[in-house]
Amino acid sequence: MARSVLHNLSTTKIVATFAGATLAAATLVGCTSTDTGSSEDHLQSLRDKGTIAVGFAGEAPYSFEENGQLTGATVALHREIFGKLGIETVEGVNADFGALIPGLQANRFDVVSAGMSILPQRCEQAAFGDPEFNYTTALMVPTGNPARLSDMQSVVDSGLRLATMTGAIESDYADSLGIASTQVATPQDGMDAVTSGRADVFALTAISLNWMKANNPAAPVDVTESFVAEIDGKPQVGAGATVFRTDDTELLAAYNEELAKITSDPAKYLSIVGEFGFTAEELPDPALTTAQLCKGDA
Repeated sequence: MARSVLHNLSTTKIVATFAGATLAAATLVGCTSTDTGSSEDHLQSLRDKGTIAVGFAGEAPYSFEENGQLTGATVALHREIFGKLGIETVEGVNADFGALIPGLQANRFDVVSAGMSILPQRCEQAAFGDPEFNYTTALMVPTGNPARLSDMQSVVDSGLRLATMTGAIESDYADSLGIASTQVATPQDGMDAVTSGRADVFALTAISLNWMKANNPAAPVDVTESFVAEIDGKPQVGAGATVFRTDDTELLAAYNEELAKITSDPAKYLSIVGEFGFTAEELPDPALTTAQLCKGDA
Protein backbone atom coordinates (compact mmCIF):
# COMPACT_ATOMS: atom_id res chain seq x y z
CA MET A 1 0.00 0.00 0.00
CA ALA A 2 1.53 3.31 -1.10
CA ARG A 3 1.90 6.39 1.07
CA SER A 4 -1.07 8.00 -0.68
CA VAL A 5 -3.31 5.20 0.54
CA LEU A 6 -2.26 5.61 4.15
CA HIS A 7 -2.54 9.36 3.80
CA ASN A 8 -6.11 8.90 2.64
CA LEU A 9 -6.87 7.14 5.90
CA SER A 10 -6.36 10.54 7.50
CA THR A 11 -7.66 12.93 4.84
CA THR A 12 -10.69 11.03 3.56
CA LYS A 13 -11.88 9.24 6.65
CA ILE A 14 -15.34 10.13 7.93
CA VAL A 15 -14.89 11.43 11.44
CA ALA A 16 -17.47 10.61 14.05
CA THR A 17 -18.10 13.41 16.55
CA PHE A 18 -20.44 13.88 19.46
CA ALA A 19 -22.78 16.76 20.26
CA GLY A 20 -24.41 15.90 23.57
CA ALA A 21 -25.59 12.35 23.13
CA THR A 22 -25.75 12.52 19.34
CA LEU A 23 -23.14 10.85 17.20
CA ALA A 24 -22.82 12.10 13.66
CA ALA A 25 -21.35 9.19 11.77
CA ALA A 26 -21.11 8.19 8.16
CA THR A 27 -20.50 4.70 6.90
CA LEU A 28 -18.93 3.09 3.92
CA VAL A 29 -22.36 1.81 2.94
CA GLY A 30 -24.77 4.27 4.53
CA CYS A 31 -25.69 2.34 7.71
CA THR A 32 -26.30 4.71 10.66
CA SER A 33 -28.05 2.70 13.36
CA THR A 34 -28.47 -0.86 14.59
CA ASP A 35 -31.12 -2.99 16.23
CA THR A 36 -31.58 -2.21 19.93
CA GLY A 37 -33.70 -5.20 20.95
CA SER A 38 -32.79 -7.98 23.35
CA SER A 39 -29.58 -9.97 23.07
CA GLU A 40 -31.34 -12.94 21.51
CA ASP A 41 -33.41 -10.77 19.18
CA HIS A 42 -30.32 -8.86 18.10
CA LEU A 43 -28.40 -11.94 17.01
CA GLN A 44 -31.41 -13.26 15.12
CA SER A 45 -32.04 -9.88 13.51
CA LEU A 46 -28.45 -9.80 12.26
CA ARG A 47 -28.92 -13.26 10.78
CA ASP A 48 -32.18 -12.19 9.18
CA LYS A 49 -30.54 -9.13 7.62
CA GLY A 50 -27.36 -10.99 6.78
CA THR A 51 -25.40 -7.85 7.66
CA ILE A 52 -23.48 -6.55 10.67
CA ALA A 53 -22.17 -3.00 11.12
CA VAL A 54 -18.72 -2.69 12.71
CA GLY A 55 -17.14 0.47 14.05
CA PHE A 56 -13.54 1.03 12.94
CA ALA A 57 -10.97 3.81 13.30
CA GLY A 58 -8.89 3.55 10.14
CA GLU A 59 -5.88 2.00 11.87
CA ALA A 60 -3.95 -0.27 9.53
CA PRO A 61 -3.46 -3.16 9.62
CA TYR A 62 -6.38 -3.85 11.99
CA SER A 63 -9.33 -2.25 10.21
CA PHE A 64 -9.14 0.43 7.54
CA GLU A 65 -10.42 1.52 4.16
CA GLU A 66 -8.41 0.81 1.03
CA ASN A 67 -9.70 1.78 -2.39
CA GLY A 68 -13.13 2.28 -0.90
CA GLN A 69 -13.24 -1.19 0.64
CA LEU A 70 -13.16 -2.17 4.31
CA THR A 71 -10.18 -4.40 5.04
CA GLY A 72 -7.66 -5.38 7.71
CA ALA A 73 -6.90 -8.23 10.11
CA THR A 74 -9.87 -7.68 12.42
CA VAL A 75 -12.18 -7.30 9.43
CA ALA A 76 -10.87 -10.57 8.01
CA LEU A 77 -11.56 -12.29 11.32
CA HIS A 78 -15.03 -10.80 11.41
CA ARG A 79 -15.90 -11.88 7.90
CA GLU A 80 -14.82 -15.41 8.77
CA ILE A 81 -16.58 -15.60 12.15
CA PHE A 82 -19.77 -13.74 11.38
CA GLY A 83 -20.04 -15.71 8.15
CA LYS A 84 -20.03 -18.88 10.25
CA LEU A 85 -22.85 -17.33 12.32
CA GLY A 86 -24.97 -16.78 9.22
CA ILE A 87 -24.15 -13.09 8.82
CA GLU A 88 -22.53 -12.79 5.42
CA THR A 89 -21.85 -9.05 5.06
CA VAL A 90 -19.60 -6.86 7.24
CA GLU A 91 -20.19 -3.13 6.80
CA GLY A 92 -18.07 -0.35 8.33
CA VAL A 93 -18.75 2.83 10.28
CA ASN A 94 -15.69 5.07 10.51
CA ALA A 95 -15.04 6.95 13.78
CA ASP A 96 -12.13 8.38 15.72
CA PHE A 97 -10.67 5.73 18.01
CA GLY A 98 -11.84 7.53 21.14
CA ALA A 99 -15.41 7.61 19.79
CA LEU A 100 -15.73 3.88 19.18
CA ILE A 101 -17.10 2.75 22.55
CA PRO A 102 -19.46 5.75 22.82
CA GLY A 103 -20.65 4.98 19.30
CA LEU A 104 -21.25 1.37 20.26
CA GLN A 105 -23.23 2.48 23.30
CA ALA A 106 -25.25 4.82 21.06
CA ASN A 107 -26.19 1.86 18.80
CA ARG A 108 -24.45 3.35 15.76
CA PHE A 109 -22.88 -0.02 15.03
CA ASP A 110 -23.13 -3.56 16.37
CA VAL A 111 -19.53 -4.24 17.43
CA VAL A 112 -16.16 -2.49 17.43
CA SER A 113 -13.64 -3.86 14.93
CA ALA A 114 -10.37 -2.19 15.90
CA GLY A 115 -8.22 -4.71 17.77
CA MET A 116 -8.95 -2.63 20.86
CA SER A 117 -6.82 -3.35 23.94
CA ILE A 118 -8.71 -4.93 26.83
CA LEU A 119 -8.43 -2.49 29.74
CA PRO A 120 -10.31 -2.34 33.06
CA GLN A 121 -11.78 1.11 32.41
CA ARG A 122 -13.04 -0.01 29.01
CA CYS A 123 -14.54 -3.17 30.48
CA GLU A 124 -16.72 -0.93 32.65
CA GLN A 125 -18.29 0.49 29.52
CA ALA A 126 -18.54 -2.46 27.14
CA ALA A 127 -18.06 -6.23 26.86
CA PHE A 128 -14.89 -7.60 25.27
CA GLY A 129 -14.63 -10.86 23.41
CA ASP A 130 -11.78 -13.29 23.98
CA PRO A 131 -8.28 -12.05 23.03
CA GLU A 132 -7.49 -12.00 19.31
CA PHE A 133 -4.02 -10.43 19.27
CA ASN A 134 -1.11 -10.18 21.68
CA TYR A 135 0.25 -6.64 21.78
CA THR A 136 3.61 -4.99 22.15
CA THR A 137 4.46 -1.30 21.78
CA ALA A 138 7.05 0.41 19.58
CA LEU A 139 8.23 3.96 18.90
CA MET A 140 8.35 5.77 15.57
CA VAL A 141 11.35 8.10 15.54
CA PRO A 142 13.32 10.18 13.01
CA THR A 143 15.63 8.16 10.78
CA GLY A 144 18.59 6.85 12.72
CA ASN A 145 16.84 7.22 16.09
CA PRO A 146 19.17 10.06 17.13
CA ALA A 147 17.99 10.05 20.77
CA ARG A 148 18.46 6.27 21.01
CA LEU A 149 14.95 5.74 22.35
CA SER A 150 14.03 2.18 23.24
CA ASP A 151 10.93 2.18 25.47
CA MET A 152 8.52 4.47 27.30
CA GLN A 153 10.95 5.11 30.16
CA SER A 154 13.57 6.26 27.68
CA VAL A 155 11.05 8.82 26.41
CA VAL A 156 10.57 10.06 29.99
CA ASP A 157 14.33 10.31 30.52
CA SER A 158 14.89 12.13 27.23
CA GLY A 159 12.31 14.86 27.82
CA LEU A 160 11.40 14.70 24.13
CA ARG A 161 7.95 15.49 22.73
CA LEU A 162 5.74 12.41 22.49
CA ALA A 163 2.68 11.91 20.29
CA THR A 164 0.08 9.25 21.08
CA MET A 165 -3.28 8.39 19.56
CA THR A 166 -6.39 9.56 21.38
CA GLY A 167 -7.97 6.65 23.23
CA ALA A 168 -5.08 4.27 22.55
CA ILE A 169 -3.32 2.41 25.36
CA GLU A 170 -0.09 4.32 24.72
CA SER A 171 -1.90 7.48 25.84
CA ASP A 172 -2.60 5.74 29.14
CA TYR A 173 1.06 4.78 29.44
CA ALA A 174 2.04 8.41 28.89
CA ASP A 175 -0.39 9.62 31.55
CA SER A 176 0.87 7.05 34.06
CA LEU A 177 4.47 8.10 33.40
CA GLY A 178 3.71 11.80 33.64
CA ILE A 179 4.38 12.54 29.96
CA ALA A 180 2.33 15.39 28.48
CA SER A 181 1.82 13.77 25.11
CA THR A 182 0.35 15.41 22.01
CA GLN A 183 -2.88 13.63 21.07
CA VAL A 184 -3.45 12.69 17.42
CA ALA A 185 -6.58 11.23 15.82
CA THR A 186 -5.00 8.66 13.50
CA PRO A 187 -1.74 6.75 12.98
CA GLN A 188 -1.05 8.87 9.89
CA ASP A 189 -1.36 12.00 12.03
CA GLY A 190 1.24 10.52 14.37
CA MET A 191 3.67 9.85 11.54
CA ASP A 192 3.06 13.34 10.19
CA ALA A 193 3.80 14.82 13.62
CA VAL A 194 7.23 13.14 13.63
CA THR A 195 8.12 13.95 10.02
CA SER A 196 7.05 17.60 10.41
CA GLY A 197 8.97 18.04 13.67
CA ARG A 198 5.85 18.71 15.76
CA ALA A 199 6.75 15.64 17.82
CA ASP A 200 10.00 13.77 18.37
CA VAL A 201 8.49 10.32 18.80
CA PHE A 202 5.17 8.57 18.22
CA ALA A 203 4.15 5.57 20.36
CA LEU A 204 1.69 2.94 19.10
CA THR A 205 1.41 -0.83 18.78
CA ALA A 206 4.42 -2.34 17.04
CA ILE A 207 2.33 -4.05 14.36
CA SER A 208 0.76 -0.71 13.34
CA LEU A 209 4.02 1.20 13.20
CA ASN A 210 5.83 -1.53 11.29
CA TRP A 211 2.97 -1.67 8.78
CA MET A 212 3.16 2.09 8.25
CA LYS A 213 6.92 2.05 7.79
CA ALA A 214 6.77 -0.88 5.37
CA ASN A 215 4.16 0.90 3.29
CA ASN A 216 5.91 4.28 3.44
CA PRO A 217 9.53 3.33 2.71
CA ALA A 218 10.49 6.87 1.70
CA ALA A 219 9.28 8.42 4.96
CA PRO A 220 12.22 9.71 7.06
CA VAL A 221 11.34 7.59 10.08
CA ASP A 222 12.42 4.38 11.77
CA VAL A 223 10.56 2.06 14.14
CA THR A 224 12.24 0.75 17.27
CA GLU A 225 12.24 -2.85 18.40
CA SER A 226 8.97 -3.75 20.07
CA PHE A 227 8.73 -3.87 23.86
CA VAL A 228 6.31 -4.50 26.69
CA ALA A 229 5.78 -1.23 28.53
CA GLU A 230 6.36 -1.14 32.29
CA ILE A 231 4.42 1.05 34.70
CA ASP A 232 5.61 1.15 38.32
CA GLY A 233 7.78 -1.87 37.57
CA LYS A 234 4.87 -3.96 36.29
CA PRO A 235 4.89 -5.21 32.67
CA GLN A 236 1.77 -4.08 30.83
CA VAL A 237 0.87 -7.32 29.09
CA GLY A 238 -1.79 -6.51 26.53
CA ALA A 239 -4.22 -8.12 24.14
CA GLY A 240 -6.82 -6.82 21.75
CA ALA A 241 -10.34 -8.03 21.11
CA THR A 242 -13.68 -7.28 19.50
CA VAL A 243 -16.00 -5.10 21.59
CA PHE A 244 -19.73 -5.71 22.16
CA ARG A 245 -22.49 -3.93 24.03
CA THR A 246 -22.75 -5.21 27.59
CA ASP A 247 -26.21 -6.72 27.06
CA ASP A 248 -25.30 -8.45 23.81
CA THR A 249 -24.46 -11.70 25.59
CA GLU A 250 -25.69 -14.18 23.00
CA LEU A 251 -23.81 -12.55 20.13
CA LEU A 252 -20.67 -12.38 22.29
CA ALA A 253 -20.90 -16.06 23.27
CA ALA A 254 -21.50 -17.18 19.69
CA TYR A 255 -18.57 -15.07 18.50
CA ASN A 256 -16.20 -16.46 21.13
CA GLU A 257 -17.13 -20.02 20.23
CA GLU A 258 -16.13 -19.48 16.60
CA LEU A 259 -13.05 -17.43 17.52
CA ALA A 260 -11.72 -20.30 19.67
CA LYS A 261 -11.71 -22.57 16.62
CA ILE A 262 -9.35 -20.10 14.93
CA THR A 263 -7.01 -19.10 17.76
CA SER A 264 -6.54 -22.77 18.74
CA ASP A 265 -5.28 -23.51 15.21
CA PRO A 266 -2.16 -21.43 14.37
CA ALA A 267 -2.29 -22.35 10.69
CA LYS A 268 -5.91 -21.26 10.44
CA TYR A 269 -5.20 -18.07 12.37
CA LEU A 270 -2.29 -17.09 10.11
CA SER A 271 -4.26 -17.94 6.97
CA ILE A 272 -6.71 -15.19 7.97
CA VAL A 273 -4.49 -12.45 9.44
CA GLY A 274 -1.04 -13.27 8.02
CA GLU A 275 -1.44 -11.13 4.90
CA PHE A 276 -1.73 -8.09 7.15
CA GLY A 277 1.68 -8.59 8.75
CA PHE A 278 0.59 -10.63 11.76
CA THR A 279 2.71 -13.58 12.81
CA ALA A 280 2.65 -16.32 15.43
CA GLU A 281 4.02 -13.67 17.83
CA GLU A 282 0.60 -12.01 17.80
CA LEU A 283 -1.32 -15.25 18.41
CA PRO A 284 -3.03 -14.75 21.79
CA ASP A 285 -1.67 -16.61 24.79
CA PRO A 286 -4.42 -19.06 25.89
CA ALA A 287 -3.43 -18.43 29.51
CA LEU A 288 -4.27 -14.73 29.16
CA THR A 289 -8.02 -14.22 29.54
CA THR A 290 -10.36 -11.31 29.08
CA ALA A 291 -11.47 -11.66 32.70
CA GLN A 292 -7.86 -11.21 33.90
CA LEU A 293 -7.29 -8.20 31.67
CA CYS A 294 -10.57 -6.58 32.72
CA LYS A 295 -9.51 -6.94 36.36
CA GLY A 296 -6.01 -5.63 35.62
CA ASP A 297 -4.54 -8.90 36.91
CA ALA A 298 -2.50 -9.84 33.83
